[in-house]
Amino acid sequence: MNLIVKLWRWINPSERTQLLVLALDPIDADYLARIAISTRRPRQQVAQELLKTALVDRQVSEAHLENWRELTPRQQQVAALACLNFTNRQIAARLGLSPQTIKAHMRNLLSRFNLHSKAELRQALADWDFSAWV
Repeated sequence: MNLIVKLWRWINPSERTQLLVLALDPIDADYLARIAISTRRPRQQVAQELLKTALVDRQVSEAHLENWRELTPRQQQVAALACLNFTNRQIAARLGLSPQTIKAHMRNLLSRFNLHSKAELRQALADWDFSAWV
């Protein structure tokens, strides 16, 4: 069982006998209190939901990184250029390949990431810096 699953079960046990204590600095505690007030929910519930969201985001990020590492160098080039808004024709010209080859690479890497379009790929990797690939 991986760490994320263990932590998830610890935070969200089937029996509510476990307790999670978080130490927040005053600024974060104040912000949490303001969110709780504005959403009319208990601070503990807001904190629990924020932590769950952060854990899911982290798990997705780790999965994307693992998928990236499994791509071939050519697929990484194609993905990076696609994330930089290059079209398939532009990528093909830049890499000296045919547009059909780029299309095949895109199909394979989208499948690896379990995505359906370049737009989804761009969104999934939006926080990544691909400037060195130009």
